Amino acid sequence: MISIRKYLDGPEAVAVTPAPETRNRRSTLEVAAVYLDAYRSALTDFGRCSVDVCASTGAPLENSLVRTSDGLASSRSADLVAASAAQVRACLKEWSHNTARHFQQKAAEVKQILLAMAQTTAAVTQRDQRCTDQLTSITTSLQRITSLDDISAMRRAIEHNAANLKASIDRMQVEGRAVLDQMQAKVAAFETKLQEAEDFAACDPLTHLRNRLYLEDQLAQRISAGSRFCVAILDIDGFKSVNDTHGHVLGDELLKHFAAELRSACRSSDIVGRWGGDEFLVLLDCGIDNAQAQIDRAVKWACGNYTVQGTEGPVKLTVGASVGLAEFAAPESMKELLDRADAAMYQNKRAGRPPTKIA
Repeated sequence: MISIRKYLDGPEAVAVTPAPETRNRRSTLEVAAVYLDAYRSALTDFGRCSVDVCASTGAPLENSLVRTSDGLASSRSADLVAASAAQVRACLKEWSHNTARHFQQKAAEVKQILLAMAQTTAAVTQRDQRCTDQLTSITTSLQRITSLDDISAMRRAIEHNAANLKASIDRMQVEGRAVLDQMQAKVAAFETKLQEAEDFAACDPLTHLRNRLYLEDQLAQRISAGSRFCVAILDIDGFKSVNDTHGHVLGDELLKHFAAELRSACRSSDIVGRWGGDEFLVLLDCGIDNAQAQIDRAVKWACGNYTVQGTEGPVKLTVGASVGLAEFAAPESMKELLDRADAAMYQNKRAGRPPTKIA
């Protein structure tokens, strides 16, 4: 029986076996191919899940695992598989450390917020205590006035305490305003940091479009509300050959350029995001006819000739995309909606028909 290592080393390493063992050899080759495909699929799925766990640290891991999977698709070398396994272990170790540091940093930021709230509460408490002491002192003085028989002395005492009361109230207002201003400044700073963190968590680090997690959340909200909307899935044609021919660096640059053109061609009300790899998703809050016209225009704008800077200089590329368009039809699920759009996109890719295909 042929070994998996011999299969991975290529057909030249496969020893000629007697005819009776042909079936066993074929079975081993099929098993090895299944294992390799499962390994590549696991790499891709793990990379996608790492983005769901932590977008900021998961994106670099996803890109690395996708590149490793693509490399294994073009070679069956046992040495390459072993090297990829070592590389994957190193990437996972780095990702775990980066993710731990990321969440430690977020925990520290939450601690800062809690400390600021505690300090503000303490400042307000101290101010209130001072005001209470001052009012108590004035009340005591006023009680003493009642025991005076001299009207002039009583008047002077009242005037003095009235002045003290006014000064205390003025001081309370000043201190209260200072504490309030300080608290508002801290709240504004924390709101800015929170908004930045939310924007970062919803952003694809390569293309700066919305990421898959954000898109899924927006889809879920619209489905839950029963809104009328459409989904378009775009897949760049022949993108793998660009990576294989010119390298992943140029491939990443092409994704950035295509994403920018797609975003500029869509309306401000449309949500444009990177679904994964070379797939993009556009969420349109309108019916199918309006969405069809909008996607046709956007694809026409985004597709065409590109000049992309690679490691060895500029490369001219002609970029096309296959598109699947589907309108939400209650009570279907998110998966059913996306499956319809995805099936339409692949039908469009196989048929080589105009840019869009209505599901």
